Amino acid sequence: MNVTVEPGQLTGEVSAPSSKSEAHRLLICAALAPGTTDIDCTTTSEDIDATVGCLEALGARITRTQRGFRVVPVPGTSATDNVPEPVRGALLDCGESGSTLRFLLPVVAALGCDARLTGHGRLPQRPLSPLYEELVAHGAELSPQGQMPLNVGGRLRPGRFSLPGNVSSQYVSGLLLAAPLMGSPVEVLVSEPVESLPYIDITVAALRRFGVSVSEDHVEGPHGGARSYVVGGGAHLSTPGTVSVGGDWSGAAFWLAAGALSEDGVAVRGLDVTSTQGDRQVLAALALLGARVLRGPDGAACTCDNLVGREIDVSSCPDLVPPLAAVAALAQGTTRITGAARLRLKESDRLETVSAAINALGGQASIVNDNLIIDGVARLAGGTVDAAGDHRIAMMAAVLAARSDAPVTILGAECVAKSYPGFFEDLARLGGTYRKES
Repeated sequence: MNVTVEPGQLTGEVSAPSSKSEAHRLLICAALAPGTTDIDCTTTSEDIDATVGCLEALGARITRTQRGFRVVPVPGTSATDNVPEPVRGALLDCGESGSTLRFLLPVVAALGCDARLTGHGRLPQRPLSPLYEELVAHGAELSPQGQMPLNVGGRLRPGRFSLPGNVSSQYVSGLLLAAPLMGSPVEVLVSEPVESLPYIDITVAALRRFGVSVSEDHVEGPHGGARSYVVGGGAHLSTPGTVSVGGDWSGAAFWLAAGALSEDGVAVRGLDVTSTQGDRQVLAALALLGARVLRGPDGAACTCDNLVGREIDVSSCPDLVPPLAAVAALAQGTTRITGAARLRLKESDRLETVSAAINALGGQASIVNDNLIIDGVARLAGGTVDAAGDHRIAMMAAVLAARSDAPVTILGAECVAKSYPGFFEDLARLGGTYRKES
């Protein structure tokens, strides 16, 4: 499906979708915790549904409710017997969700249930090293990387897992989610500096809500400083009964970016400004670019002011690059986005696709040593953007239509369903005009 968005600034108020980062983690904890858990989660997406489907394949029973999800855990998980007995030999379809694959791979290995994990799109080519090697070193039996289904046999042994800090934080999160299943202490040692650290914080917070404490410390290792995460051997997941998924700062960032390009601004409800989500840094980044930012008890708002290019380090919040790049494309001067090398390993090579989208609409963007350099222009010409199967590229292109002289056509715009199925409906709520073309 292609979508054409007409030029015009957006303004008004929308509600943030539910955070898929939080939803993945809370669903996994609930499926492994004794008792039934109700998860308040107002919206879903293809990625969240992929995690639900995988947990159901393992034997959990998950139903959609008016408020979110009701999770009955994997068989064998009870107050008296906290040893899950998942379906053996299950096929877990991760869709195109890297989070689903990287979280559930260690979990499945810790359960020892001989499962197979598969995926689609670019997911089979996305890397699993060095997590792959660490799992094998601790007893997992895995079929070769780069081929799906990925067969997972053996059983993961507890102990120390060592990872470099400049790889996906999802590897760390997956090991922490698996730790309570291993029965003995687990340490995850991550060399510093640790990129995307806030995403690990989300995992630690989710485990805490299910009764598992994670000790964190700075230690000196043989190759310098490292961050140590320890889950004790007596740790067991326990349901809190009901948990709530917060509003998604990653999705809301596009509307806040649209507000930065709008004289009347955009407000997003349902956001916690104290959230552990790293993408709440969008407010500081937009303020740095010269936008007027307002924080409130139920959300945030952003309005255009004097937009000026800056240098922005995104090593802790790489998913913010597309919305920030949209604002930078229309700011005075040059913006340099650094710490962005891992964007090459997303749903698309996001350095290339962000740059290509801006240039296709008449902007000026280039890549220098894995940094994104954007020279702002007053207005864009409009034109056609290939979303390249990447939900965040499609959403960025729609935001860029705000200051285009001609419509913006987005090829393959259906990919927004990966994280934000209601994106174009919310665009219309903010005054945007679009049409779908099959």
